[in-house]
Amino acid sequence: MSHRIRVGVIFGGRSGEHDVSLRSAQAVMRAIDPERFEVVPIGITREGRWLVGGDPLRALAACSRLPLELEPGEVEEVEKTTLPARLDSQSLAVTEPSWARTVDVVFPVLHGPNGEDGTVQGLLELADIPYVGCGVLASAVAMDKPTAKRLFAQSGLPIARWFAFTWREWVREPRAIAERVEREFGYPCFVKPANLGSSVGVTKVHAPEELPAAIEEANRYDRKIVIEEAIDARELEVSVLGNDDPIASIVGEIVPSREFYDYEAKYVDDRSQLLIPAPITEEQAETARSMAVAAFKAIDAAGMARVDFFLERPTGRILVNEINTIPGFTAISMYPKLWEASGLSFRDLVTRLIELALERHQERAARCQTWT
Repeated sequence: MSHRIRVGVIFGGRSGEHDVSLRSAQAVMRAIDPERFEVVPIGITREGRWLVGGDPLRALAACSRLPLELEPGEVEEVEKTTLPARLDSQSLAVTEPSWARTVDVVFPVLHGPNGEDGTVQGLLELADIPYVGCGVLASAVAMDKPTAKRLFAQSGLPIARWFAFTWREWVREPRAIAERVEREFGYPCFVKPANLGSSVGVTKVHAPEELPAAIEEANRYDRKIVIEEAIDARELEVSVLGNDDPIASIVGEIVPSREFYDYEAKYVDDRSQLLIPAPITEEQAETARSMAVAAFKAIDAAGMARVDFFLERPTGRILVNEINTIPGFTAISMYPKLWEASGLSFRDLVTRLIELALERHQERAARCQTWT
């Protein structure tokens, strides 16, 4: 067998989406073509310690709220897993992490801050390692909801009304912020941490008396808080794939099992429905797909992203909600399901993402040679 490309899959991390990351990583590693690639699992604990060797996935899963998804006949034996070797802060204080010399490309499966926000991407840039997905700028922009919304608006993409503030501003002027909610869009509304995903820390606020508790909940995850108007809408999602010439998948629709598509509805119960394709008109589908590519380009994304939309019921308007640069890759996640329905299997999707990472790195390397 010819040399297989060694793919380092990084998962876990310090964000509130740690558990979801483990499930996504499990699905990605199962989908990687063993004929072409060799998987190198790399875990990060909730405390920020790097785990290499052994079975980092099962070691982290032992403390996970979401158990790993077992295939038929597979038995979970986390307690028998050998604890992987640990990379402490001293071993990381070198030019590059020791595992960097053993991989050809990295597939980050780190949802949320300290992974999806450009931090790990910056580490990989410094180590000159190809990696799947968006670069530092697009990752940071997409993770910060206010910044992404401003770029969408500048690109002419319609969005819901919103405003952001810091926890310190709330402590100083709670009445002014509460009055602004009343003045600009009223209730119900949504309160969110500015930098997180998977609906962690998100609260739907139905009345003024619920606002302080919702803001305190969001502050558990981020010092910057976003309040958005509640839209009477259906929730649409589109997967985007590519570098400078991205393409969009067919459109899917989420029908949440709860009042909105919160963490429980996404990952804990199994009553939420994923409608693929979404039951919308051809014109609406083309609009959503075109807007998804426009949103992808607005933040200078690369590799992959999932763009979420609102289809407003009273008016039929389609509004951009947000863009996710490391979307969920679990067995029930929309990103791979939409591509599968578009004719690209999970395995071929993962292969294409790795190829896009290598292509982008080679193009950059060739450009850098002209500087010297």
